[in-house]
Amino acid sequence: MPYVRDSFWRGREFTSLAGMRADALRWSREVAGARACRPLDGAAPAAVFAAIEQQALRPLPVAPFVLATWSSARVGPDIHAKVGATLYSLPWRFLGDRVDARSTPSMVQFFHHGQLIKTHPRKDRGKQTDLGDYPPEKIAFHMRTPTWCRHRAAEIGPAAVAVIDGLLAENALFRLRAAQGVLGLADRHDPARLEAACTTATAAGDPSYRTIKGVLAAGTEARPATRPTGDGGAAAHLHGPQSLFADPVAPPVAPPIAEVITLPVRADDTQDAS
Repeated sequence: MPYVRDSFWRGREFTSLAGMRADALRWSREVAGARACRPLDGAAPAAVFAAIEQQALRPLPVAPFVLATWSSARVGPDIHAKVGATLYSLPWRFLGDRVDARSTPSMVQFFHHGQLIKTHPRKDRGKQTDLGDYPPEKIAFHMRTPTWCRHRAAEIGPAAVAVIDGLLAENALFRLRAAQGVLGLADRHDPARLEAACTTATAAGDPSYRTIKGVLAAGTEARPATRPTGDGGAAAHLHGPQSLFADPVAPPVAPPIAEVITLPVRADDTQDAS
């Protein structure tokens, strides 16, 4: 670079880009390429290029060079790694490992010890999940469709069927996860207990996943359910506004008592009366 600076650029002025390129090409052939180069043991660079380097050249790539940004991320417990504002899933066997991410405007590539392990389309923010990255048992959970949920509930019992039908009656896709969660309780508890818990939750008026899970955790699925009364047994005060704003401790007002007044009698009054 110092040679190019001092030999070609120094003291020159160019009136156009095309003129500068033409002069650079002439200088490379006639001056730089023909000089005796000390690092090449006095050989001319153009002669060394023609004899050795020109045959090793490869054609230019078809696609243009793409600028990329590199970063490092760790695969979390949910098999996702964060790049920028987006979470991307990676194969579950790399759980807890640190990976290198190469981000371009169109894709994000993940490398583990230099080996490409995952490619995702670029997403500005949010979450990008490939279900194939989960372990086999997790893939089976995510692929449990509403039809599968109803079939599995029929294997458990009528109470489970009623709960699943209620969850999937409206907006089935939105409530599918809750239905999957209820049926997933049969993997940790006896299906007979789950059937009893569904019966208890339905009788209590709250056949939700949270309630059924709580019943199983407390072991109260065999107890009779009590439906809430609504007022909790509190006494109702329905006496009207007069009783509401009156003083409840004031004693009742008694009617007034007539008072008899006796006047003294004078002697003159007795004579006049006779």
